[in-house]
Amino acid sequence: MIRPRRTLLFMPGSNPRALEKARQLPADGIILDLEDSVAPDAKASARARIAETIAAGGFGRREIIIRINALDTPWWVDDLAMAAKARPDGVLVPKIYGAADIATVNDKLRDLGADPAIRVWAMIETARAVLHAEEVAATSRESGSRLAGFVFGPNDIARETRIRMTPGRATMLPMITHCILATRLYDLEILDGPYSDFSNVDGFAQECAQARDLGFDGKTLIHPSQIAACNAVFTPPADEVAQARKIIAAFERPENALRGAIQLDGGMVERLHAEMAKRTIAIADAIAAMTG
Repeated sequence: MIRPRRTLLFMPGSNPRALEKARQLPADGIILDLEDSVAPDAKASARARIAETIAAGGFGRREIIIRINALDTPWWVDDLAMAAKARPDGVLVPKIYGAADIATVNDKLRDLGADPAIRVWAMIETARAVLHAEEVAATSRESGSRLAGFVFGPNDIARETRIRMTPGRATMLPMITHCILATRLYDLEILDGPYSDFSNVDGFAQECAQARDLGFDGKTLIHPSQIAACNAVFTPPADEVAQARKIIAAFERPENALRGAIQLDGGMVERLHAEMAKRTIAIADAIAAMTG
């Protein structure tokens, strides 16, 4: 079943007003954060607040993910223990370095008796993680793996590598495409990282369109004002959905049942286009179900 992940909004776990507001926002998912947005002396209280927030419910069909602290910190074990009890849809693990980190998280969740439905998301935001993205993605084929996908983290990559973040992200494109290829090889999802200058409406719109065209499934956000524009970019246009339905209908005709390619509207359409059309329709229907 395809789940829309056009927009996943980071919300600080230490901010009760933000957590309450998250229930009403039109994002496809909410990432309840215990890492960057929470000060060290507020980790424990934020952990308790997130647990209470999830227990209270009211998020509807929104996907709920908890971002824990990195595995080289003293907080991540307690974060995972809370998540195992709170039962979000997933946990997001920052600063992954390689496949061993995914195994560590999988093993800990198993030891905690966590519901198998809790998935693991890996933040690819280190040079090592980018270089070993295929190995990290391959862990999804291992028995008991919970890996659902990647979140690309450009800001930490820029800090670590000294690669500058420039408009259009030309400096980052080789790394981005490498990570996207790794996820597609193993049928995983991948979300783009946040756009920090939320007051730059045009720049944000351009980056959303670029992310969609590169093949990201959606984008993580840092401000509620970004949700509507990002949802619009990652929602298949009505004419594209109509064309997809037309392609499917054409291949379902008895005379085309065994054909690998057919003529449609003066052009050639192949079976691969029908498969792409099925995904377009599935995403559009899933979005309609969420907003209907």
